[in-house]
Amino acid sequence: MVFAPGQSEPAPNLLMQAQNLFVGLTKLGPIEIAVRGGLTVLVFMGAALIVWGLHVALDGFAQRLFPEDAQAELAARRRRIGRVSLGVARLAVVSAALLVILRVWGLDLGVLAQGPVGAALAAAARIVLIVVLALAAMEISQLSIMQLFTRIALRASTPRRASQLRTLAPLLIGVVNTSLVVLAVMMSLSAVGVQIGPLLAGAGIVGVAFGFGAQTLVKDFLTGIFLIIEDTVSVGDAVRIGDVGGAVEEMSLRTIKLRDYDGTLHVFPYSEAQVIHNQSKNFSYYVIEITISRSSDIARAMQLMREAGAALQHDENLSGLALAPLEIAGVDKISDAGIAIKGRIKTMPGMQYAVGRDLLGRIKIAFDAAGVETPTAALKLLTPDLKGPH
Repeated sequence: MVFAPGQSEPAPNLLMQAQNLFVGLTKLGPIEIAVRGGLTVLVFMGAALIVWGLHVALDGFAQRLFPEDAQAELAARRRRIGRVSLGVARLAVVSAALLVILRVWGLDLGVLAQGPVGAALAAAARIVLIVVLALAAMEISQLSIMQLFTRIALRASTPRRASQLRTLAPLLIGVVNTSLVVLAVMMSLSAVGVQIGPLLAGAGIVGVAFGFGAQTLVKDFLTGIFLIIEDTVSVGDAVRIGDVGGAVEEMSLRTIKLRDYDGTLHVFPYSEAQVIHNQSKNFSYYVIEITISRSSDIARAMQLMREAGAALQHDENLSGLALAPLEIAGVDKISDAGIAIKGRIKTMPGMQYAVGRDLLGRIKIAFDAAGVETPTAALKLLTPDLKGPH
C-alpha cells in the first residue's frame, strides 16, 4: 500500500500481526522450522528451570524467615503467601516465555503498544503489577513484623517487656500498610500519565486542612503512641476505663479494646480513655474484707487468715502466683453486722482474682474448722402482748 506524502503508516494491530505470522510460516523451510522448534523447546525448558529455581528459593527464604515452629497463625499465613507468590512468579515466567516463543515464530506483540489500545493495555498491565506488588509487600511486611516482634518478645528480659513489644507490632503494621497504599496509589496515577508533583503539593494543603478537621483522630493516634512508649498499658493487661473493666485484647492506631469476663468486647478511642486504671502492671493485689461475728476471737481469726495465706503461697498447684505473704491490715470496721478484718495479698500481674478466690475458700474452711463465726442474716419477730390489763 502506497501512502500520500505526510501520511504516516497506521499502527499495526493484532489482525495484521496474525496475517504476517501466517504468511511467514508458509514461507519457512524445514531447517528454519527445526531451528525455531528447537528454540521453542529450549525456552520452555528454561522457563521450567526458572520456575523450579524460584520455588526452591522462595521455600528456603520462607523457611529461614518464618520457621515451622512459629505460631499456627503465622505458619498458615506463611504457607498462603508462599502459594500466592509462587503462583504470581509462575504466571510471570510463563507469560514471558510465551512472548519470547511468539517472537521466535515471527509474532511481535511489542509493536502493538504503539497504538492507543496497546498503550491502554500497557498502562493497565503496569497498574495490575503495582497492585500485586503492593499487596505482596503488605503481606510480607506484616508477617515479617509479627515474626520479628514475636522472636524479640520471646527473648525479652521480663514478661512486661514482651507484652509491650507485642503491642507495638500492630501499630507498626498499620503505619507500613498505610505508607504502601499511598505509594501504590501515587505510582498507579503516574503509570496512567498523571503528574503527581502537583498532587503532592496539593496533598500537603489537604493534609493541613484534614488535620484541623480531624483533630480527634490525630489526638487518638498520638495518645496511643505515648501510652505504649510510656508503658502505661499493653496487650494482656487487666485495666478499667470508667465503669468498664477487662483484659486488653488489642490496641490499634486509634482504639483500645477490652474483653470483659462475660465476653463482651468494649472499644474505646484513646481520646475517650482519659483515665486508665491498670490493675496488672508489674504486680497485682487482691484485697479481702472478712466479717466475723462480734463474739468471735479477733486474734484467732487473724491467725487463721495468715495460715491460709501461707498455705496458698506454698501450694505447688498455684505455681508461685502469690508473690508475698498475706498482709493483715487489722480491724477495718465495727458495725451491727460484725467486725470487718481487712487484708491483701500480692500476686503475679493479672492473677489477683484466681488467687483471691482460692484464698477465700481456704479462709472459709479454716473458720468452719476452728468455730469462728461469720454473721448470717437473721430476723427476730417480736409478738405484742395480747393480754389486757386486769
